[in-house]
Amino acid sequence: MPHACHPACSAGPARQAPLSGRARAILPLAARCVWAVGLVTALASGAWAQSVALQGMLGSRALLMIDGGAPRSVAVGETVQGVRVVSTSSDAAVVEVGGKRLTLRLGESPASLGERGQASSGRISLPADGGGHFMGSGSINGRPVQFMVDTGASTVAMGVSDAERIGLAYRDGQPVRVGTANGLAQGWRVKLASVRIGDVEVYDVDAVVTPQGMPFVLLGNSYLNRFQMRRDNDQMVLERRY
Repeated sequence: MPHACHPACSAGPARQAPLSGRARAILPLAARCVWAVGLVTALASGAWAQSVALQGMLGSRALLMIDGGAPRSVAVGETVQGVRVVSTSSDAAVVEVGGKRLTLRLGESPASLGERGQASSGRISLPADGGGHFMGSGSINGRPVQFMVDTGASTVAMGVSDAERIGLAYRDGQPVRVGTANGLAQGWRVKLASVRIGDVEVYDVDAVVTPQGMPFVLLGNSYLNRFQMRRDNDQMVLERRY
């Protein structure tokens, strides 16, 4: 399955972003369903917080309930009781506790941050579909997406529709030229705050947004290089590098 990787894209409209032949082949397909992922658990250092939950949004401010106390309105960049708000969207907030990031969504149970929190296994198993492609559900910046492994893409890649659905400010990214089924087109190079599959979350991942629709978010090498990969029958197993 693995094949040669494309070089990483550079700034400027004349350069081509790294989408593989497989990516160009699936661009015109209709989008498929996505599945939500479970709530992240994390371990805080220093003072131990018991729980944190997102109670609501006040514009761009997150209304957080920490340790069962009264809801607190916290702006992006502010820290309350050791919990820092990294980013917000209409129904979610990414927070950081003790150097660990987790995503809170409206309506979910409080995330446990105490000693009983479950640590990440560092291992991901992705099953093959009928066509031999390795698939998996997960999230980007706390929003659910459907992934497909593409070892020929230098970065994670997604269509504009997925980027807009997850609230990604892709137009603020670096303009690049991307290869599509219809030739070169305008795209954007961005940095993803977090990419999560199962209980494994990776931060600051390079990605490219292409203007044409894509049925999946492609897991390229900006993500895959963080792992050791092996095939186990009809499973792709990723073991986190530390």
